[in-house]
Amino acid sequence: MKKINRNILIAGIALIGAGEITSCSSTRASSNALPVETGVSKELADYRKQVLSQIAYNISLQIPQEKQQPIIGSETITFRLSDNSKPLQLDFKEVPDHLKEVWVNGAQLTAKLENEHIILPAKNLKVGENEVKINFIAGDLSLNRNQEYLYTLLVPDRARTVLPVFDQPNLKATFKLSLTLPKDWNALANGTLVDSTLSENSKSYTFATSDTIPTYLFSFAAGKFKHVQRDMKGRTMNFYHRETDTAKIRESMNPIFQLHSDALTFLEDYTQIPYPFQKFDFVAIPDFQYGGMEHVGAIQYKASTLFLDEGATKDQKISRSNLIAHETAHMWFGDLVTMQWFDDVWMKEVFANFMADKVTQVALENTNYDMKFLVDHFPAAYSIDRTTGANPIRQPLDNLQDAGSLYGSIIYHKAPIMMRQLERLMGEEELRKGLQEYLKTYAYQNATWPDLISLLDARTPADLAQWNQVWVNEPGRPVFTHELKTSNGKITQLRVSQKGEDGSDRVWPQFFELALVYPDRLEELTVDMTKSEVLIDAAEGKQVPQFILFNSTGQGYGVFPVEEAMLQRLYTLQDPVQRASAYINLYENMLNGRSQTPEQLLNFYQKGLTQEQEELNVKLLTGQLNDIFWVLLNPAQRQQYAAQLEQNLWQALEQNQATNVKKLLFKTYQSIALTKPAQERLYQVWQKQTPPAGVKLNEDDYTSLALALAVRDYPDQNILQQQLARIQNPDRKNRLEFMMPALSSDVQVRNAFFASLKEAENREKEAWVASALGYLHHPLRAKTSEKYLPQSLELLEEIQRTGDIFFPFNWLRATFGSYQTPEAANVVRDFLAAHPHYNPKLKAKILQAADNLFRAEKLVKQ
Repeated sequence: MKKINRNILIAGIALIGAGEITSCSSTRASSNALPVETGVSKELADYRKQVLSQIAYNISLQIPQEKQQPIIGSETITFRLSDNSKPLQLDFKEVPDHLKEVWVNGAQLTAKLENEHIILPAKNLKVGENEVKINFIAGDLSLNRNQEYLYTLLVPDRARTVLPVFDQPNLKATFKLSLTLPKDWNALANGTLVDSTLSENSKSYTFATSDTIPTYLFSFAAGKFKHVQRDMKGRTMNFYHRETDTAKIRESMNPIFQLHSDALTFLEDYTQIPYPFQKFDFVAIPDFQYGGMEHVGAIQYKASTLFLDEGATKDQKISRSNLIAHETAHMWFGDLVTMQWFDDVWMKEVFANFMADKVTQVALENTNYDMKFLVDHFPAAYSIDRTTGANPIRQPLDNLQDAGSLYGSIIYHKAPIMMRQLERLMGEEELRKGLQEYLKTYAYQNATWPDLISLLDARTPADLAQWNQVWVNEPGRPVFTHELKTSNGKITQLRVSQKGEDGSDRVWPQFFELALVYPDRLEELTVDMTKSEVLIDAAEGKQVPQFILFNSTGQGYGVFPVEEAMLQRLYTLQDPVQRASAYINLYENMLNGRSQTPEQLLNFYQKGLTQEQEELNVKLLTGQLNDIFWVLLNPAQRQQYAAQLEQNLWQALEQNQATNVKKLLFKTYQSIALTKPAQERLYQVWQKQTPPAGVKLNEDDYTSLALALAVRDYPDQNILQQQLARIQNPDRKNRLEFMMPALSSDVQVRNAFFASLKEAENREKEAWVASALGYLHHPLRAKTSEKYLPQSLELLEEIQRTGDIFFPFNWLRATFGSYQTPEAANVVRDFLAAHPHYNPKLKAKILQAADNLFRAEKLVKQ
């Protein structure tokens, strides 16, 4: 119940005397004081940036053995103040009794805790050096406490939920941390461990003063972690983890260290700036909320992404490389140079992804850069940009308490596409020089996107301001059409036009290629699409092709036309990037009702299961096939297609020689399995632990198989209990125990599970909750689960307050992602109609998550 109480909005709280706390109304501290509002307003942040400098935190925390016991904290904050005419607000988002004592410059205060702030009176402050001392109970909201470990995760404004700080990205500071821990725990933090002492029941760690960092990067992790140390090219790296699978440890340890080393080498060369911080350590967290988090000196990762076994697919290995390179790139892009305000949070993410793709290209052998870029970024970006809730890359932000809603696929996936277009516009070397200048100019400081654009603008004749407006400041994507005129077997004119998907006349300036495909060859032409329509002069006089393949190199952004003749030749195209681009074009046009129907595309993709050999393309194709089957076919159509689709998948699995592709096909078979023979086949694989020839399955795979059988109400009622007994790792065992009620064949048990999610403490493990919701709302359970939809929307605002940045959208996507009926669509419409003044950023998330539902409502035969 602690988490719920912690997040109740408190009208006003005052601290009277030494630790005595009573309520008061929200007022201005003096006639010229800033308003005291919840969160961190832009007005407050701008003022504090103006008057504060040289901030340093000295923090001591006592971590007990039991997670239910409070963590006692004390801190000393020193800073320089240039103006003491106004009270100063120190951020602390906690309940009143967590604030114990406050001193300012030696005087114990009658201080106020009001609307998530400790008010430091002007009369106690002085121009120059100031010192604030505070005793407090640390807030649990972002400490992620487990029975055997805990870790901080403080982005974007969550440092203030743990301890009092000036919580904004442009007030960088140093942190000196001391921890008292259970005797059998260890820990890592931003600074190097410089001292440790042991007592009868506990130990104390003292860490060196950190580098100068923003509050959201302050971090530590503590618990029962195994410790591995390696020297990589003269740099010592420390790695902490809780993995118990010896096969995964054996297969993964060398690549984990090597990938970090390779990423550092590449980035030092690209930026011409040596690694800028005192140490480089990392920790693997079970069921971490994100893929990773770029804390200086203490990077955090989701353990399952780092630890792979010998059965790992190529895609999993590329994803691991990209993740490590992404977090390493943040050391320069985000950590060394930080955005001024979280409206530019996308800047650090776009550069991290942009650089990660470049690093992986050289860090892993046989990696097709263009292929990886296309498959990773375009479908994810389109999944948001095609919706009525689409947001621009750069979004306004009035208060940091809303910063979490800015995150999503637009900044992680559309922004790298935008950067690659910028690289083509400027030239690779000029962009690189511009980025080097940017990093050196703003090292250890803060910068804005306009700051960078001004540096880059000097290096290109192009009008970057105009280019920036449509790509960065506006949402959406173009839809392309073309007109081909011919005479005597020759092209006389090829015209390509673009229009906003919303019907607007906007122009997305960009380069892309189209291929004229002939029986014996293809000819690729580059399109410089700077206007609403262009004539492709290079096409004139050429022989009329069998068809035109648009976006043949996979770098153009938008909905491109597909020609019927392409379907006859698609699987024979030699370049896998061309095939991938065609698959994406087909799927986007199908969703827009411009070409194939869902049934037609399903049939076409079935033919490709035995013909497509490239692993990333098989992943793309089977992912689309799976979505069509479960979301865009009605239950009767699924029954009609299931047996043939299962047969085609199994046949493709048996025929394909590549181990990774065989596993992808098996996973798709597992996802589709609707007939009793298919389910019986899966049960035999699970029960006997004998996978198909050439397919390697690990403990996680067998757990996934057990869950797939359980959601289908397979007759063996003890599948999940038996799988639970098989699992050795305690963290994975706890995950399955949590999820089991969501998969119960008893609807009353499922009802109780959903009801439990109304309590914030039952949503602590967000990854577990999202996975469980996916099964709770599985299409096979839709009839009994649709009743949860209205309550799921009612909980959204609280979920934003209590959850981490990706959780509101993950909650929505796991809830609404598989529905297709008008009744489910009306739940969304009715909710939005009943809440006309709903938080616009959360409304956008709802529209994004429900987009497939709205499209299914139109495309599915009811």
